[in-house]
Amino acid sequence: MGKIKDIFTGEHRKFAWFVVVSTSLFAISWIVGPGNTVVHWIKARNEISRQEKQMEMYRRQIESMDAGIEDLKTNKDSLEKFAREHFHFASPGEDVYIVE
Repeated sequence: MGKIKDIFTGEHRKFAWFVVVSTSLFAISWIVGPGNTVVHWIKARNEISRQEKQMEMYRRQIESMDAGIEDLKTNKDSLEKFAREHFHFASPGEDVYIVE
């Protein structure tokens, strides 16, 4: 600790304080200043993470919808049920009642 104290009180103290202050200012401006800083890097990383989660959610929805479409293509009963529920289709001779 004595050597550090001698640096800041000895004959080169002005230069030592200049180095400390300028280094501190540089570090502070690098962390929170305008432009490409650490804060912006952290925000960008969080945004990328959020968007990757959203992409995974959409990927699962697409897979679920693809499975549903495949089921409608191959299973006549499920296609008929889908048409009745969503488009109010009916077989000939049937009456359709819509209750809201």
